[in-house]
Amino acid sequence: MGECWPVADVLAHLAGRWRVERRVRDLASGDEGHFEGVVVFSPLDGGGLLHEESGTFTWQGVARPATRTLHFLPGGAPGTADVRFADGRPFHDLDLTSGRYVADHPCAADLYRGEFTVQDADHWSTVWRVGGPAKDLVLSTDYVREG
Repeated sequence: MGECWPVADVLAHLAGRWRVERRVRDLASGDEGHFEGVVVFSPLDGGGLLHEESGTFTWQGVARPATRTLHFLPGGAPGTADVRFADGRPFHDLDLTSGRYVADHPCAADLYRGEFTVQDADHWSTVWRVGGPAKDLVLSTDYVREG
């Protein structure tokens, strides 16, 4: 995987516009999907960043528009983030001071485990493994800074 690139302040690092490519594999069925789009991290009133992702998700040959909104709020320690869903529910913490972080998010009976890795100032990635009675997925996402 290569070296990790430490990030002193995750919110300052993520601010801006990123190109996104995500591969989704259903390990149970063998089906694969693909998302291409952009994510914009813009300032939130009161601090933090608004994460707005938009693009096209293709699953079983059918392409559909897809969006996702998250809030990246200042975390409990300097340079970290508290990631929340758009409705305010907690999603996960994020600490990239080492350049790598693993986060867990229980969702009903399923567990989402995400590994975040920063390659350099303009490239980072996530791999979410989703397991449980309802899901058996791997979602791999690459982010490349635009502009």
